[in-house]
Amino acid sequence: MEEKTTLADLARLLIDLPHGRRRIVALVGAPGSGKSHVADDLVARINAAQPGRAAVLPMDGYHYDDTLLAALGRLPRKGAPDTFDVGGLAAMLDRLGAGDEEAVAVPVFDRAIEIARAGARLIPKSAEVIVVEGNYLLLDDAPWDALAERFDLTVRLDVPQEVLRARLTARWEGFGLSPEAVRVKLEEVDLPNGRRVLENSRPAHFRLTNAG
Repeated sequence: MEEKTTLADLARLLIDLPHGRRRIVALVGAPGSGKSHVADDLVARINAAQPGRAAVLPMDGYHYDDTLLAALGRLPRKGAPDTFDVGGLAAMLDRLGAGDEEAVAVPVFDRAIEIARAGARLIPKSAEVIVVEGNYLLLDDAPWDALAERFDLTVRLDVPQEVLRARLTARWEGFGLSPEAVRVKLEEVDLPNGRRVLENSRPAHFRLTNAG
C-alpha cells in the first residue's frame, strides 16, 4: 500500500538519509501531474539544506527524435511508452547508480522545440540523491518493468482527472496550438497515456497529492 506523504516530509526523509552512497528516487505520474515542478522543488529543498546533494534526471530526455518517430510511423503518438529509448534510460540509471564518475552528462527534453538535447545537464558525483521524473518509470509492461529494481524509493503523484485536463489544456494552448490540435493532444495522446500510467503501474512507496 502506498503511504501518503507531503513534499516537506519527503524532502526531510531524503535529507536525513545517511551520506556515503547514491540513492535513485522515481517520481511518477500522468501527463500534467506536475512531475517536473515537484522534482525541481524537491531537489531545491534538499540542496537548500545540503548544497549539491541532489539532482534531477528527466525521463523525457529519452524521447526518440521526431525524425525517427516519423520513420517509425509513431510521431502522432509521441509521448506513448513505445516512443522512448528505455534501454538508454536503463543504462543511464546504472551509470548513475555506480557513482564512480566525477560528473555524468544527461539529456534534457526542450519542450519549446519538442526535441531532447543530448548532454544538456551535468550530474556531479556529489549528488547522492537523484530524482528521476517521468510517466512510465513504474509501468508494469516490458521493457519498462525492468527499471523498477533500479530505484531505491518511489513516489506517485496523485492528481484528479479534471485537474490534469485543465493543466494539459493550458499547456498546449500556451504553445499556440489550435483548439482542434489541443483536442487531439488531450484525447488521443495525453489522457490515454495518463490512464495507462494509473492502471498499469506498480504501486509506489509513497503517494503525494499535487492538485493545487
